[in-house]
Amino acid sequence: MPRVLVFSTNAISDPGIDLAGSSHMHYSPDVVVVSLPCTRAIKPSWIVYALERGFDGVFIASDGDECGYLSDCSERSARIVSRTQALLSEHGIDGHRLKLAAICSVCAAPYTKHVREFTQALAELEG
Repeated sequence: MPRVLVFSTNAISDPGIDLAGSSHMHYSPDVVVVSLPCTRAIKPSWIVYALERGFDGVFIASDGDECGYLSDCSERSARIVSRTQALLSEHGIDGHRLKLAAICSVCAAPYTKHVREFTQALAELEG
């Protein structure tokens, strides 16, 4: 089963992820969640590091338009992903190993669906 690192935000996406767990929604036990204040804190080098050290994919559970810190958080998150895609290419890593989606505080079912689909896509990449 592919190992996935999830970058989550403590005010917005963490509650949705917690709700998925408390509601007994099933997704891979090989998913590791790291909580941050805001997705803008994610460094592209962290993603490359995670993928080079054994994670099969990185999922960014973004604040989207609900960020309490920045009004342009979605745009900043998109720029982080764009820079990361270029860095992944430089390192010979398939860009499909990175996924970004906005996950809100009540988005347990969407989070679970995203993680399941991403895990399946990663398994297909490994073939």
